[in-house]
Amino acid sequence: MKALLTAFLWLLASCAHLFAAQPNILFILTEDQGAHMSALGRTDIQTPNMDSLAASGALFRRAYVAYPVCSASKACIMTGLHSHVNGLVNNTNNYLKRAEKLTDAEKKSPPYLHTRIRSTAPTLVEVLVQNGYHAAVSGKLHVSPNERFPYHDFFPKVPAKHALNGTIKRAAGKPWFLMHNTITSTHRPFVNSEKQPISIDPAKVVLPPHLPDTPVIRRDWAEYLDGVQKADQAVGDALDALRDSGAESNTIIVFMGDHGPAYPHGKMTPYHFGLHVPLVIRLPGAKPLISDALVSEIDLLPTLLDVLGIGYEAPLHGKSLKPLIEGQKEAKGHEFIFAEVSGRSLNQKRGMEERAVLDATHQLILRSRLEEPKVINADLRDMKPWINRIYGELVLRKAEFPEAFRMLQTMDPHALGGNPPLIELYDLQNDPGELHNLADDPAAKPHLDRLLAAFKTWHSETKDEAMIVPASGL
Repeated sequence: MKALLTAFLWLLASCAHLFAAQPNILFILTEDQGAHMSALGRTDIQTPNMDSLAASGALFRRAYVAYPVCSASKACIMTGLHSHVNGLVNNTNNYLKRAEKLTDAEKKSPPYLHTRIRSTAPTLVEVLVQNGYHAAVSGKLHVSPNERFPYHDFFPKVPAKHALNGTIKRAAGKPWFLMHNTITSTHRPFVNSEKQPISIDPAKVVLPPHLPDTPVIRRDWAEYLDGVQKADQAVGDALDALRDSGAESNTIIVFMGDHGPAYPHGKMTPYHFGLHVPLVIRLPGAKPLISDALVSEIDLLPTLLDVLGIGYEAPLHGKSLKPLIEGQKEAKGHEFIFAEVSGRSLNQKRGMEERAVLDATHQLILRSRLEEPKVINADLRDMKPWINRIYGELVLRKAEFPEAFRMLQTMDPHALGGNPPLIELYDLQNDPGELHNLADDPAAKPHLDRLLAAFKTWHSETKDEAMIVPASGL
């Protein structure tokens, strides 16, 4: 009898996290928002809601995505694995519904069939549901296959209050997870300032260093920053809804942009501008802090499960940020951050491969298969319907701004006759716009060697078979 009682008490203790008041999770993911908020040093925008959240949580000033496009970035969040391992590169269909409600035509769609997660380890949503969470998503799913994302509720693009209250009501006392992905004002098309007013004066914006200063480019950038301020209002709506619900004190909040904006050196490129994103994590009871540790979106799955006390047996590329958030003295981020962009799409087995590795001071970019296809999203170049003024402006004024046009050629080489370099090295401290390639500079060789060695180790350990390792003479 004593042995049975002991066994029962041991079982009860081991399952205690299931019976405790597990915290809820509100994950606010904005579309195509780079590291642009006033708490990150922007002086030409006002983001009071994002800043308020940052002031009450852990603000990571050096947070990065592992793949700078929507679907692939989400897959990295949901698996804790780099894209060439989880299997999802580039964009797939957005079917905001349960797997069993997909039509035959949707199931047979080439993007859905070929651009999907192929790793077998459970996704974040699968783990949470298995551990008693009620899971909901609003706005977009945009990852596949849908079976790997067993959300209970799928809300279309509705106000945050509707999605949050609906999630809490249907959770019926269980802990809940809401992926709030309805904030798209930072995704092209922005508000067209030629037809309606925006909140930003183009004359007062601070342009990124790699964009030429022309009236057309100022207008376009002002429209993006207006989108950031609109996103801030939407973040405020979500935080207000959480506060009004009474669940705020027991809710983990994650706020993040899914990758950089749709500009040269941004979305779908391996440059710092495309990889650097805002990230705030607020845990119930944790003290606010600001961290310059290098962290990645692949850290979010292990972080959340660590905070919840939920085990995960499969190997992960990410690491828990809980020690950093708790302010533990020995806590560290990553020594190196890795990211990738692939020209492979649908059932194509080859494409141009681009990789990035950065540390506290420098970034290295590597390419292979330059003759193979390179994916470029329509919103990176088309005026209709995406209102992208940048691409046409740089083509029109290429003689006046040859270096900016060269960057555009690197982004879209096959259409513009570009010749992307096999290797680029940038000093992030003295050249944040990544304008001066130091790959051939003898003085920068120690940085090149350090990052190249880190890349080769990562390439081997993660079995990155699509990327050809550069020659040892580089």
